[in-house]
Amino acid sequence: MFELGDLPLSRGGTLPDARLAYRTYGELAPDRSNAILFPTWFAGTHEANEWLIGDGRPLDTRRYFVIVPNLFGNGLSSSPSNTPAPYDRARFPHVTMYDNVAAQHLLVTERFGIERLVLVFGASMGAGQTYQWAVSHPDMVERIAPITGSSHTSPHNQVFLEGLRAALTADSAFAGGDYAEPPRGGMRAFARVYAGWGLSQAFYWERVYERLGFPTLEDFLTGVWEPNFAGSDPNDLIAMMWTWTHADIGQTPGFDGDTVAALASIKARALVMPSEKDLYFPPEDEAWSVQYIPDAELCVIPGIWGHLAGGGADPDAAAFVGEALRDFLRR
Repeated sequence: MFELGDLPLSRGGTLPDARLAYRTYGELAPDRSNAILFPTWFAGTHEANEWLIGDGRPLDTRRYFVIVPNLFGNGLSSSPSNTPAPYDRARFPHVTMYDNVAAQHLLVTERFGIERLVLVFGASMGAGQTYQWAVSHPDMVERIAPITGSSHTSPHNQVFLEGLRAALTADSAFAGGDYAEPPRGGMRAFARVYAGWGLSQAFYWERVYERLGFPTLEDFLTGVWEPNFAGSDPNDLIAMMWTWTHADIGQTPGFDGDTVAALASIKARALVMPSEKDLYFPPEDEAWSVQYIPDAELCVIPGIWGHLAGGGADPDAAAFVGEALRDFLRR
């Protein structure tokens, strides 16, 4: 746990006694030249990133020192569920991607004395943090690999997030965030809305869930999607959704909302990996970003797993992502 003290926030106010939870893998080289940063995604913790980390894996711990910082709001780093009054629950301050990266920069430089990162990458909200790193600290990042994510949250993506928020808060038990018991109906509705977006139409058309051992759609929803969020605190989910909704590297100080100018400022070599049938971050959105980054290539993850293709759930997509990262680090 990295203690940050009172962290000033880009949208105003302060996150008091801020704490950044993280885990490291491998050994930091004496000259501190082998560090990789791998931020977490929405509702995920460092454990969800471990599929790519280890001896002989794409992020080979025999060679690299991998730092996985946990997103503010995920229940481990400062979050509505673990922050004392008066900033607890729905009163938790609004935290941006920029704020997350500012805290991570302090971790990397002050705790470890690292001046340059071999690679920053992440999936989904981790990709948003990756883009932010490249804009906030252009001379510190050698390579970036945003996977199934975006440099800014599109209007269509914001509509998706608003649907999730509405489903969760419509439960009267939510009580404006001051619930005595978890709003189970709202959480169930939240998970079912998510199920329609996390995977592609083709995934459901081909009934892949049956091959995964779920005879019916209802079995799939109750066996996978509802348990996936069962351990999450509703206020934590809403805090992370606010961060996601307002993500835009164009809001970085000095760019005055100009996302194109922010993309053009990136000095890192970029491997941008959207998923072929991602409903949140379709490949054409990332093709738009790639055209403005000076040294970038688009590498589309094939298959029908949609957004989940970037998280290791599909073995074929996982192998594709792993080999692309190996090649990117070799070059």
